[in-house]
Amino acid sequence: MSQNTFAIAQLNAMPEAEFVKVLGGIYEHSPWFAETAAQQRPFANAAELAAALRAAVDAAGVEAQVKLVRAHPELAGKAAVRGELTAESTREQAGAGLDQCTPAEFQRLQDMNAAYNRKFGFPFILAVRGYDRHGIIDAFARRLENEPSVELQTCINQIHRIAQFRLNDLVSA
Repeated sequence: MSQNTFAIAQLNAMPEAEFVKVLGGIYEHSPWFAETAAQQRPFANAAELAAALRAAVDAAGVEAQVKLVRAHPELAGKAAVRGELTAESTREQAGAGLDQCTPAEFQRLQDMNAAYNRKFGFPFILAVRGYDRHGIIDAFARRLENEPSVELQTCINQIHRIAQFRLNDLVSA
């Protein structure tokens, strides 16, 4: 087990503040979901922990869910350009090749980010692991056609996928 991974028994035994510190980044800039899950310990395994985190998000209500979506950065957006992404977001976006966009692809992403924010009032969210930049641009263009309620739920589902990837990276078997 590396220094940056934890066994479920370690997470269960942590004081609440440490548990929240370790898991607070699973849902981007939203440690209150880890705080909610902390109250449900002990967890038998990582799947139970993931379910508790997911349930906290799903039960939070629309206002908190929109706040969660807004806590995420735009893909290849201004925060990425300024180097202001979390370490997790930086790795995820670079892994999908967003740091290698051509000027035309970068401009297209900027234009779609602006159109998406105008239409929905929050950033486009996609769990980019397994995508390349071309697949991301295609998904972005398709999802711009969604209705707002459908798109909010799509974003929440994508955030759950991101959280699961992050949790898988953090919790050892």
